[in-house]
Amino acid sequence: MAAFPHLLAPLALGPLTVPNRIVSSGHDTVMVDHGRVTDQLVAYHEARARGGAGMIVVQVAGVHPSARYTSHVLMADDDGCIPGFARLAAAVAPFSTVLVGQLFHPGREVAESPEGPAPVAWAPSARPTERFRVMPRALRVSEIAEIVDAYGAAAARLVAAGLAGVEVVASHGYLPAQFLNPHANVRTDAYGGGPRERRRFLTEVLTSVRARVGPGALVGLRVSLDEHDPAGLPAPDAAAAAVALAGAGLLDYLSVTTGTSATLRGSGHIVPEMSQRVGYVAGAAGRLRGQVGVPVMVAGRINQPQDAERILAAGQADACIMTRALICDPEMPAKAATGRAEEIRACVACNQACIGHFQAGVPISCIQHPETGRELRFGTRRPARPRRDVLVVGAGPAGLKAAAVAGERGHRVHLVEAASVPGGQVRLASRLPGRDEFAGVIDNLLGEARRAGAALELGRRLDADDVVRAGADVVLVATGARPYRPDLEILGDPAVLSAWEVLEDPARCARGRWAVVDWRGDWVGVGMARLLAQHGSSVVLATTGYGAGESLQQYVRDVALAALARAGVEVVPLVRPFGVDDDTLYLQHVLTEEPVPCAPVAGVVLATGHQANDELLVDLVARGVPAVGIGDCLAPRSVEEAVLEALEAADQI
Repeated sequence: MAAFPHLLAPLALGPLTVPNRIVSSGHDTVMVDHGRVTDQLVAYHEARARGGAGMIVVQVAGVHPSARYTSHVLMADDDGCIPGFARLAAAVAPFSTVLVGQLFHPGREVAESPEGPAPVAWAPSARPTERFRVMPRALRVSEIAEIVDAYGAAAARLVAAGLAGVEVVASHGYLPAQFLNPHANVRTDAYGGGPRERRRFLTEVLTSVRARVGPGALVGLRVSLDEHDPAGLPAPDAAAAAVALAGAGLLDYLSVTTGTSATLRGSGHIVPEMSQRVGYVAGAAGRLRGQVGVPVMVAGRINQPQDAERILAAGQADACIMTRALICDPEMPAKAATGRAEEIRACVACNQACIGHFQAGVPISCIQHPETGRELRFGTRRPARPRRDVLVVGAGPAGLKAAAVAGERGHRVHLVEAASVPGGQVRLASRLPGRDEFAGVIDNLLGEARRAGAALELGRRLDADDVVRAGADVVLVATGARPYRPDLEILGDPAVLSAWEVLEDPARCARGRWAVVDWRGDWVGVGMARLLAQHGSSVVLATTGYGAGESLQQYVRDVALAALARAGVEVVPLVRPFGVDDDTLYLQHVLTEEPVPCAPVAGVVLATGHQANDELLVDLVARGVPAVGIGDCLAPRSVEEAVLEALEAADQI
């Protein structure tokens, strides 16, 4: 505790005491079955309680049938939800973690329906939402009363199930925030008009909740202090509402965040990506804290104990929301408390497997820690029986994870890397603009492999004869991939470079107009375009997709697209390359097959994917050596697949 005296101190919260100031906020896990709690969800939260989280807020639970904003939302609109929440509460009970439920209604922010056809969205007024392109129907007064009562009934169910309390979601442009927002609420009855009238809905909701849960349960409120949207809830109105509601004695705490679901720009603050500075909401939280008499929790890219400690010591908050930090390392609180902070697996805010999985409708995980979301299968390391000699070839993310897991299980691990440094393509990726923090993936995995006892040998390239002579019981091949060059008609001597070549020396492209050919729609294409622009080139990004960065998680993509726009990068969608000469890139429209010449260009950078370095694997298999391929040497994909396959392979040895 000496290192983090504020973070690890207990916090009095209403009628309860939270053992430390580390909070996992409500976040949709997609670990739900027809609106009900699953064994997978129970195991997920149990792992974070065991790891020492002070408070866990369960993901949003719809309070009314009209609150089904996705096909996989958790629901608390009837008594059938109680047994599932009771199992969750029982799993967390052996630990000191305070478990709270989250009460939710999206209003107009409806993304999808369980069966496909768009549902009717309810909102204060018939004002559209920009991001999901929904035109809602204005609520009738009788329906408002029905929803207010539904909040109270849902709260009573969660507390009856054994949860310590509830948190009302009035953040991110959802229904309560829509009532507060003068741009979204243009009603002329008792629920619209001035600030007091627009607060009436939320006041009634909190009053209903308080009445149904009694004085022994926590009641919190989550608010966005800035929606980053010209038509969003004005920041002064948001702060004034929080102050008024806290002053009315309706709340035990405030959970402060930023952003809105209603717009592309605003939604990026729901789960901010790595280019956003650490703890960037703390200043606004601190100003609010000085105006209210209840504890304030703050979110906003707080992924390390030292960052949280600094915010708390400065008096900017009473607790820190560290949700993705706990997704990445469920044991982060325990490590901080026992002097093992250097072992913490720090989140790099890539958004790929957490919010990225949610938006794809699959259970969330973490590219660095694929055990997350798979606790029922990988929750504990199985001791090796018998212990074996394991040779891992390649120290990129797949090789490092395989070495770590095999070593943790008790195997004797020798990890060999041809390059002079470990990391593979991750080291290259971290050189792209806005991606420097991504190198932390390798730092984390390398630390895990070393602590697991793996012997690392750098600068040695193995062939099949070397592997056979090594005599290992099991060989895990993680030799990665190399740039793929498509077949192009090349006339003259044009500059045609791979992304890897440019990363080694970006200045070689600092002249004239350069074209980036993008096949995957991932970080490589948009990153190369940004990099060339930073070095003074005029850039055109030609992509096979409908737009740049199409394969990236939305919040990450939106930040990248904004950077491309500011840099003046020209984007040409729906084209593939077929030829290059000394000053022209010849493209073909992927739908019409018509030629699309791009000229003049000083050169072309190929971001056209990779091909497997599988020669060693093929040779070993042909010789009957017990070799297993993992990651890009099987098929080039991303870090997520490489690390997951390494976990699976090492778990089976």
